[in-house]
Order: sequence, then structure tokens, then C-alpha cells
Amino acid sequence: MARVKGGKMAQKRRKYILEQTKGYRFGRSTKVGAAREAIYHAQLHAFDHRKDKKGDFRRLWISRINAALRPFEMKYSRFIKALSDKEIKLDRKILATLAKDRPDDFKRVVEATK
Repeated sequence: MARVKGGKMAQKRRKYILEQTKGYRFGRSTKVGAAREAIYHAQLHAFDHRKDKKGDFRRLWISRINAALRPFEMKYSRFIKALSDKEIKLDRKILATLAKDRPDDFKRVVEATK
């Protein structure tokens, strides 16, 4: 039987792998074996970090709200409790945006909770 070489399909497979690692440094962007491993790890971390991103943003919003509340001599935890008592339904993302970009509107929200 004649020997079958990889030929076209092997080249296509390698090209696809190296396209995915465009921009990587050193051998990870030029050597197929290293590139394959780099893709594997990148996809693993991408999955984990998509999940982490939600918590990271929540922490950022809480910090921004807390910092914006300090001039009003109020703490974050008491502010959130007051919001729920007054049944003001604004999430942390909106509150953080107000605190950062529209301080006058944020001030009105704070005064509504007092």
C-alpha cells in the first residue's frame, strides 16, 4: 500500500491553530505544539475569568458608591438598607454610574433615603 502523507489537511489544521495564537509571544505563536497548549490554557482561563468578571464589577460599583457617600456622612451598608426600606429599586451598577457621572442626581437619591 502507498504511504499517505498529511498534505493539505495537516497544513490546514496547523494554519488554523497558528491563526488562533496570532499576537502571542515567542514560540507560542510560531510552533504548533506550543500554540496548541497556549490555546488550551487561554480557553480555560477565559472561561474562569468570564465568571470572575461579574464579581469584580460588583466590587468596583460598591467602592464607587461608598466613596460617593462619604461626603454625605453615610456608609454604604446603611445606604443600601435605607434604599430597600424606602423601596427605591436602583441596582448597584446604576447607583455607581450616577455617583460617577451625575453627582447631582446621586445627591437627590441620597437625600430621598434620609
